[in-house]
Parts: sequence; structure tokens; C-alpha cells
Amino acid sequence: MTEQPPREGGQDGPLLPFGLAEVTGPSMVPTLRHGDRLVVRYGARVRPGDVVVLRHPFQQDLLVVKRAAERRDGGWWVLGDNAFAGGDSTDYGVVPPDLVLARVLLRVRPRPAGQRSVPALLGWALSSVRPVLGARPGEAASRRLRAR
Repeated sequence: MTEQPPREGGQDGPLLPFGLAEVTGPSMVPTLRHGDRLVVRYGARVRPGDVVVLRHPFQQDLLVVKRAAERRDGGWWVLGDNAFAGGDSTDYGVVPPDLVLARVLLRVRPRPAGQRSVPALLGWALSSVRPVLGARPGEAASRRLRAR
């Protein structure tokens, strides 16, 4: 993640309920890719399977994007969709609920470099914006949770 949530003059709450973020790294592949832009909703209700933005429990100036796999005692068990990338609750345990900042609503894929033809631009425009939905039973995050 590259963008911090908006802050209101020294308060902990965001100024606006919606924000933008950019994905860095491969931990949420195939759902999200490096360079994707996200539209997030601060303070939104989180349900198991939702993709969320949170403060890293050990490096709270670092924002990360993970899937809220399961509510446990003390907070959320979060997992990346890419089991080989690490950097989730398997490394740092349960995330306290006050560190979960926002739920991801939409992802916008950047336009590939060199795409100039009208059909290519139209194809990108039709496929670049997608809602980020919660995982359904049987998807990657829930399978990983059962395997641990």
C-alpha cells in the first residue's frame, strides 16, 4: 500500500469515508496485482472474506491489504490470496480490530504501456474497474485457513 488514510487535524478518524490506495507486492495475486488502484471505504463493516486495508501490527506506519479470513478472539485472522507471498496472520497472528481501517470496494487496473489503439483502450476501459468481492466458501483464503 502506498497511500495513508486521510486524517482530520490530529484526530484518528478519516476525513472522508472513501479513499484511494495503490497495491504494492504480490501477496493478493490473483485478486489484486502490483500497481492496481483501490477504492476503499473507511469504517465499513468487515465480514469474513472481505478484502481490507489494515495497519501492520508490528510496523504501524505500513498499510497492507489482506483478506479478513476469520474473526477470532482479539481480532481478525487475515490472509493474502497468494499463499507463497507471506506477510499475513501466519506470520504475525491475529490483528486487533482497531488496526483494520477500511474495506476494499473497487480495483482499477492501470492501463498497460503502449496501448493506443481504440479497440485496446476500449477493452481496457471495460475490464479495468471491478468490484472486489468477499471470498465465497471454497475460495483460496478459506482453503488456506482450513489447511493451517
